[in-house]
Amino acid sequence: MSTDRPPSTAAAALDSLLSPKDPGQAPLPPRDSIAGSDYNVVLEDDTRFSTIPLSESSDRASVISLKSVIVEDPANRLERRTTISAQSKARAVGQRHLSHKKSVSNVTPSDGTRGNVLARLGPPKAFDENDLDALRVAGGGQQKLREEFVRLHNERRVEAAKNEEGSIDWEFWGAVISDYQGYAAENAEKLARAIEKGIPHTLRGMMWQLMAASKDSELENTYLALLKGSSSHEKSITRDLGRTFPHHEFFTNGQGIGQENLFNVLKAYSLYDPQVGYCQGLPFVVAVLLLNMPDEQAFCLLVRLMYSYDLRGHFLPEMPKLQLRLQFDRLIEELLPVLHVHFLRQGVKSSMFCSQWFLTLFSYRFPLEIVFRIYDTCLASGVESIFAFSVALLQRNEDILLSMKFDEILIFLKQRIFERYKVDPAEQEEQAAGRPEYRVDDLVQDAISLKITPFMLDAYAHEYHDSMRKREAHAIEVDNLRNANRALTAKVKELDASLAQLNAEHVDVLVRPV
Repeated sequence: MSTDRPPSTAAAALDSLLSPKDPGQAPLPPRDSIAGSDYNVVLEDDTRFSTIPLSESSDRASVISLKSVIVEDPANRLERRTTISAQSKARAVGQRHLSHKKSVSNVTPSDGTRGNVLARLGPPKAFDENDLDALRVAGGGQQKLREEFVRLHNERRVEAAKNEEGSIDWEFWGAVISDYQGYAAENAEKLARAIEKGIPHTLRGMMWQLMAASKDSELENTYLALLKGSSSHEKSITRDLGRTFPHHEFFTNGQGIGQENLFNVLKAYSLYDPQVGYCQGLPFVVAVLLLNMPDEQAFCLLVRLMYSYDLRGHFLPEMPKLQLRLQFDRLIEELLPVLHVHFLRQGVKSSMFCSQWFLTLFSYRFPLEIVFRIYDTCLASGVESIFAFSVALLQRNEDILLSMKFDEILIFLKQRIFERYKVDPAEQEEQAAGRPEYRVDDLVQDAISLKITPFMLDAYAHEYHDSMRKREAHAIEVDNLRNANRALTAKVKELDASLAQLNAEHVDVLVRPV
């Protein structure tokens, strides 16, 4: 597999390929109920899915350990931007799971003609004394992954060349896995190009853990300890197990290892993070991880996705990050103006279809070969990559969508949006006959070629926050007026009562005999 790429004229910055750093966290009170919110979203109007509300209470992140809540000064919260080469210093304050915050950023062209969403690595930065604890944890995890790679390589070397593993460039991926941070710093363009082409399925689980720096023995031990506890969400989790990838053989058998691992990870996370607990949408994210790694590793990576990649904001009370990212209408307005006008005329809002995409990172109803490639990009470049894939899908289907009405649009967006990338059955290889294949490389290239800049997303975020402030100010004003109205109403009743009493006294005086 060739991974060479001509050097870019601009310095490429793939800071997300370096191990993430630890942001500050602020504690939140435990979640009392998954149904205690006014902002509810369901994945689908389908009786096969439960009606567990996807809402809770705040946008601040908290890291809940087995016995305590770890508190950090919000001033120490670190923001990392995937499209800017500026590096931020990391803090590792007692937390054994490392974190890196992703700011709004996405696909920008790496040269004048095409973009590379993954080429974002700036010059390596010297570590300061605060990084030592982080390096010790990451180093131990990488050593285990290197040992796993060697074992897997030795096993697959003797397998038939017809399998996918026969086309794996073991030398290249071995160099990446043996020293991920060093290779990412020195060969950012080459690594970015390789990830764009897709991580080999055999190595995908290891690479995801390296990109997210999620391998953590202590967090795995915490997971095993949490399994011994009991969660108030177990009934809801059990109810949704059969609704997660119901046609995938790994999850088909109700007594099989797939559903057992899925239950364990969801239960453990509901205990680990009481503020999120369990929400509909999480099983699909966890299931994709379990298809590529053992359950204890999937749990660690889930923690990283939630805290470091800011996915947790999708499931917190009021879902603050999801609401922010659902300002996708502004992105459609700027990049696809004709489609935006059509959506306005038909009454279609991005929240009607994007909430399903964003909550599950496209893992609900999308073919797994597409989902895995989207996860490759998101773990390398940040969750904001979902914007690029969303726009690419709409752009490729724009002509079809423009000919549809409201109901047709929603059905198409939820069930058939990816069909434009389906390979013609006549072009499929014999071994894949009967199973749909998709031109996933075309989708990835469409996504990374879009000019979605951090400035655009920051501007939309500011617009959203300004509108929220105005809405809150208006709500406060209305509430004050209601309170004043209640006070005046009570005063009027009091005066009416006084007037009635005076009238009664006046009548008594008039009829009293002289």
